[in-house]
Amino acid sequence: MIVADMLNAEKHGKNNFKRVVIVGGGFAGLNAAKVLAGQSVSVTLIDRKNFHTFQPLLYQVATAVLSPGQIAQPLRRILYKAPNVKVIMGEIVGFDLKRKVAICNNGVGIPYDYLIVAAGARHAYFGHDKWEFDAPGLKTIEDALEIRRRILLAFELAEREACLTGKHQPLHFAVIGGGPTGVELAGAIANIAKRSLSKDFKCIDFNECRITLYEGATRILGIYPERISHKAQKQLSELGVEVQTNSFVMDIEPGRIKIKNKWIPANVSLWASGIEASRIGRKLDAKTEGSGRVFVEPDLSLPGHPEVFVVGDMSLIKNAEGQTIPALGAPAMQEGRSAARNILRDTRNQKRINFLYKDRGSMATIGRHRAVAEIGKWYFSGYFAWFIWALVHIFMLMGFRHRVAVFYEWIWTYFTRERSARLITGNIDELAIQLTGKAISENNRNAKSPAKKEN
Repeated sequence: MIVADMLNAEKHGKNNFKRVVIVGGGFAGLNAAKVLAGQSVSVTLIDRKNFHTFQPLLYQVATAVLSPGQIAQPLRRILYKAPNVKVIMGEIVGFDLKRKVAICNNGVGIPYDYLIVAAGARHAYFGHDKWEFDAPGLKTIEDALEIRRRILLAFELAEREACLTGKHQPLHFAVIGGGPTGVELAGAIANIAKRSLSKDFKCIDFNECRITLYEGATRILGIYPERISHKAQKQLSELGVEVQTNSFVMDIEPGRIKIKNKWIPANVSLWASGIEASRIGRKLDAKTEGSGRVFVEPDLSLPGHPEVFVVGDMSLIKNAEGQTIPALGAPAMQEGRSAARNILRDTRNQKRINFLYKDRGSMATIGRHRAVAEIGKWYFSGYFAWFIWALVHIFMLMGFRHRVAVFYEWIWTYFTRERSARLITGNIDELAIQLTGKAISENNRNAKSPAKKEN
């Protein structure tokens, strides 16, 4: 392993400034970097991507409302005013905690005085990783684009079949998991199927299009209060989404899923059930729970290593009531800022402060004029909750230009119901095989002889 000091020694000096390495440019890592910007520390932010993704709006990229560039911004651009912050596009694959070195995948070690690990999480398939090929999850821009391709191609294939043969198999979209992502995806797909695309496709019978949300627990939105769950289910039903609780997925294959030992045809299957913390957390030689989240001290530091902080979706910490803080964007932002402030307190010989999560409320959008929200003791649903959700997410977006672009796109979609990002890219034959098990060219041959297809 080659150890290289990646910090700017010429500007900041080798001994006067503590070296802080941040792994991950998501909500937690980016907020930590912003707190440390302009301070008397030398910061290196490392991420596999050169941009920050606003994950709460990924589902809108997946359902063709927004384009990727409207919810992603280069990390360098966000932090360009901070002379003490460097950004490296790379991947950390391990740590030498004794020598205080973070190890890149090219074998280069980056020394640190303080380390903030905020590598986030991915969707978990609970031991069935092979399902990812047939039921992608939604955590990255790449995931959103893949889901968008599948949704749009399902409509195109149905339209093509109906035009050439006079009929098509009923469309069925299966969303697996009734958390916030699953609820948002199901509601957005219902808006597409029932409203946005119905005028563009001439041959599809949209009345036969099914959207089903499968949840293994007794209710959807299990991390929210029960009344929010019931209201969300009611609003989903109004959109035409079938909600099936106590429904565990047994298996997934191209074109179908297995629920309660019964195979159900599904043109598109999407995974929104559970997350798994980044596996880099296991390189810290610390205690973890089932999903890979790392147990941390009250100040978010790693037990036995006060110079190492684990924050965001990777950390496991409880609030004052003894409840585990959820792996969501708001807690991640607060944890990133708290860890950075404790580092600054160390440099000033001040006592650290334990992390205290401030729950500013919960909300989830379901569709046009439909959302649920709980802020303190106040509870909202319907149009007003939807309006609050929109304002909060516009405000949270990075950069004025992105806020204007997203606001404009929402206004356009609101009044016209049109989706601007409806391109299907990539190898369509390969994607068709993923969806149906058959290539488009094979469908072409079958379409010429309908009798053979029925047999």
